[in-house]
Amino acid sequence: MQHFKRWVTALILVPILLWILIKGSTLLLAALVSIVAIFAMREYLRIILRNDEVPVSKTIKVISYIVSMTLIVSACLGSWEVLFLILAMNLLALSVFVLSRFASNHAIFDTIAKQVLGVIYIPVSLSLLVFIKELDGGTFWIIWMLIVNFANDTGAFYTGTFFGKRALAPNISPNKTIEGSLGGIAASVGIGFIFCWIFFNDLSLAFLVIPACFLLAVAGQIGDLFESAMKRASGIKDSGRILPGHGGMLDRIDGLLLAIPVLYVYLVFVL
Repeated sequence: MQHFKRWVTALILVPILLWILIKGSTLLLAALVSIVAIFAMREYLRIILRNDEVPVSKTIKVISYIVSMTLIVSACLGSWEVLFLILAMNLLALSVFVLSRFASNHAIFDTIAKQVLGVIYIPVSLSLLVFIKELDGGTFWIIWMLIVNFANDTGAFYTGTFFGKRALAPNISPNKTIEGSLGGIAASVGIGFIFCWIFFNDLSLAFLVIPACFLLAVAGQIGDLFESAMKRASGIKDSGRILPGHGGMLDRIDGLLLAIPVLYVYLVFVL
């Protein structure tokens, strides 16, 4: 039933996402990604601050949501200076918050550090999708990355299910295996090569992206384990329930959050 829900959810959401990527404007993509970032940030704060003695402040939540949205929408301007300005304004708002709460909570800096990590981890990474879309062939590169990520997850799952014997990270995610990890990487490289050739009709380019496929797969698996470590530290199974069969928003995009910067760097500095 769980796998059935996963496939039904994917079959509903994937056509919508493809339509936005192919037919929609950059601003529409930014709006969609902003919604994703807000939900993911909400789940992140719930996970990372779950064990704190003092409940997460509504002020921290509001600051986080506003910063997440403005970071991604402002990426439409194509200016890194604006992003850095928003990050600076986030620190300014947090500084004012610290001064107002320090007398009653000396551990407030732990909360602030976790919020800053979350902003870098989620909306800054997602904002790169907007920058990628504006690159030459950016829409197809985003679709290509999503396909590679899907191949990584699917290859790792089925290879691990049928051939997995040695645990990859037993203290974090006991069900993940080294064999599954290698299967995911192999699937990413194979599928990435084929779809790059199909999308861009360039065999030499398809060979050039083989290292990118490998790096995207590794980054995706690290991102998955990173989120699993956060959940294990907080004693929860899923980040949320917003996506039937997939858990929370953060559960669905955990691998992408580290894969997106890898793709951006590869497109800008390698290809």
